[in-house]
Amino acid sequence: ERPVRVVSVERIESDLRVRSDDRYWDAKVVISATGTWSNPYIPHYPNAEQFAGRQLHSANYVEAQAFAGKKVLVVGGGNSGAQILAEVSKVAETTWVTPTEPVFLPDEVDGRVLFERATQRLKAQQEGRVIDQPVGGLGDIVMVPPVVEAREREVLKSVRPFEHFTRDGVIWADGSESAVDAVIWCTGFRPALQHLDTLGVINTEGRVEVEGSHSIQEPRLWLVGYGEWTGSASATLIGVTRTARSTVNEIAAFLAEQSVA
Repeated sequence: ERPVRVVSVERIESDLRVRSDDRYWDAKVVISATGTWSNPYIPHYPNAEQFAGRQLHSANYVEAQAFAGKKVLVVGGGNSGAQILAEVSKVAETTWVTPTEPVFLPDEVDGRVLFERATQRLKAQQEGRVIDQPVGGLGDIVMVPPVVEAREREVLKSVRPFEHFTRDGVIWADGSESAVDAVIWCTGFRPALQHLDTLGVINTEGRVEVEGSHSIQEPRLWLVGYGEWTGSASATLIGVTRTARSTVNEIAAFLAEQSVA
């Protein structure tokens, strides 16, 4: 059913109650597959609340023209950071802030190649084989045409993180200050698990302890699609297929045991 926003999952006798704002469902089993997109992550920097400029996450970025003529920090060394930098640097004075030097994949390695390599590696894993073939990490930058063009303009240069905010900018590690009008946070996402708070199963890392995809603390709960901790490559379409199938088989067995009991 859609559109439905689940606000909590609660224990009631032998079931779990899934609540939305105006109704609820009682279930023998709940599969949480909310992913990460609705939970953008912005790291804490001292005095961020004092900064008078604009801050937004890449999830809310629309187009570069809104930053025309501004002094902009693009924070984050992954693909979103590189691609947004490529766009914004055409109309604004940009500084790219990354924790380490970004890793750029060869120009000939595109998304299709990465998908094929991931598929081959997953098949090998399923067959008990090990293949020595680089896949490209999730943070490695694919040289799509806008990023290649940015490289030709020599804007793909990054600096290490600043220390803290001021009202009008940031202070760097060497004590120098830069005026800043806007910060675009390209710092990724975290698992969207707020609806499970009431179950008390979320650990200090913002995850749920699982065996495979099955919650260790709550036997009626499974989690699918959040990343490596819920199954190999399970945040990708090719990887989650295997995880989803095994999860369904586990749940069928679980419900069969419950009916016998």
